[in-house]
Amino acid sequence: MTELATLDEADNAAVMVMLMEDGQAAQVLSHLEPQELRRLGEKMCALGEIGPELIAHAIGGFVEKTQKLGIVAHDRIGQVRSLMTQAVGEIKADNLMQRILPDQPQASPLELARWLSPQALVPLVKGEHPQTIAVLLVHLDPEIAAEVLHGLPREIQPQVVHRIATLGPVSTDAIAMLEELLTQRIGECHGSKALTIGGPREAADIINNSGKAMEKRVMPEIAKIDKALAKEIEGEMFKFEHLFVLDPQAMGTLLREVDNDTLIDALKGIAEEERENFFAAMSSRAADGVRDEIAARGRVRLADVVAAQKEVVAAARRLAADGAIAFGSGDDDYV
Repeated sequence: MTELATLDEADNAAVMVMLMEDGQAAQVLSHLEPQELRRLGEKMCALGEIGPELIAHAIGGFVEKTQKLGIVAHDRIGQVRSLMTQAVGEIKADNLMQRILPDQPQASPLELARWLSPQALVPLVKGEHPQTIAVLLVHLDPEIAAEVLHGLPREIQPQVVHRIATLGPVSTDAIAMLEELLTQRIGECHGSKALTIGGPREAADIINNSGKAMEKRVMPEIAKIDKALAKEIEGEMFKFEHLFVLDPQAMGTLLREVDNDTLIDALKGIAEEERENFFAAMSSRAADGVRDEIAARGRVRLADVVAAQKEVVAAARRLAADGAIAFGSGDDDYV
């Protein structure tokens, strides 16, 4: 039994996730960063038997509801693997579990590649077909994939990003070819299986981590190849956080286009200090009123927050397209 005194914040978070239904837990996990997922997964696997006292300690205000609950340690690793798979997909979950439990069976060459530095990865794929490079990059963390992309010849960078965004179902033969290539070059071997990987979101994540210069060079080329796909990628690249750069005048223009209830739900999903970007565009009285409404609304479902933020972003994109607002200046323009 885990000792109550030894619990830290990560332990408490692990207990709370274990109390959720699998679908709810997977939804929460899907919003975490890789490092957070790894840390939480380690805690979930290490907790062992979770008794009523640990549950009460972890969720505080729900002591009465959880006094008689407990979570057995039976097949904990399998349960954690299932949650991770629902949250981030089978391939990423397998990679994550290999990091959490390194004593498990050996990883494939693709997993080994995830442990290599970008400087070590670039020579492995230089001169290879853009499709092969794309399959490898979507298996990497976006930050690493972005550095690898930077290290490739400039003329093939748009081709690689285009293939990342359009991969869809990948045959076992394609994976086997990549496995064989990595086996030859880094001395590891493993099986292969059919995958559905890549997409506009993965392409956007890599471009976002590559910097504005890469975006300005690659995105026009993608638009020439597939205009609709370019718009999909741009939609994934444009996040609610980008609104924080708006000056008060532009923010005021945006707020006039947003329903008050939508704004309240959207602001519930960000930190209090980040809300000041929006309050700065309001009168003191209006800002105080919105603060009071946020506090009075209580808990809001994550799905409602996400939907509200998407609605605000859509309004911002319409205004930007009409020239009513702009993001940044000079080389750092978003629009």
